[in-house]
Amino acid sequence: MKEVVKAEEGEVFDIELEADLLKANKELAEENRELLRKHGVAAIDIMGSIGAGKTSLIEKLVQLLKEKYRIAVFKGDLTTTIDAELIARHSVEVVPINTGKECHLDANLVRKALQEIDLNNLDLLFIENVGNLICPAEFPLGSEKRAVVISVTEGPYMVVKHPFIFIDADVVVINKADLAQAMKVDAKKLGTDVERINPNSKVAVTNCRSGEGVRKVVEALGL
Repeated sequence: MKEVVKAEEGEVFDIELEADLLKANKELAEENRELLRKHGVAAIDIMGSIGAGKTSLIEKLVQLLKEKYRIAVFKGDLTTTIDAELIARHSVEVVPINTGKECHLDANLVRKALQEIDLNNLDLLFIENVGNLICPAEFPLGSEKRAVVISVTEGPYMVVKHPFIFIDADVVVINKADLAQAMKVDAKKLGTDVERINPNSKVAVTNCRSGEGVRKVVEALGL
């Protein structure tokens, strides 16, 4: 095997992630956070790959918590409202956010979505990010906590291959535990990989279709 090719300082051609853009997003995220705090709203940014189970997790969380909290959901997607409609079935307010070609939500889009809801009648906000394990890590939205959903179907090495999204994660959900044996993936090993990258994160193993383990996610989120 040949040596790994690495980019030297300053030679990566990356327009989207320019320092100025990241700085502007961070400033907007802080404004969002202050606005949410002012109204006593706890916001949770939920990230993960396409198909990891983000929407299924939110559905189960809504079902468990909607009698305790006044809940709204922002659902990020490239073009459709399919998943937003699935969540809306549970009688909570849902704001779909379409990003077009962009692979992540940003603080400005969240600020626009915040203008669509009455924060005075809200306690808890789930923000489902666009399915991606790279870009969302660079763009805080103003949430109090960040959660990452992964699944055993993504293979045994996906945590070590995508470490950056776990660095700031408060909670990591390892989903589709019922398929672990068939996929020959050790969910416990995935959890160990997460803890090695971020010892402060809380890990919960789930099957979001059945609801197994979702109460542990609730506990990990402090809800």
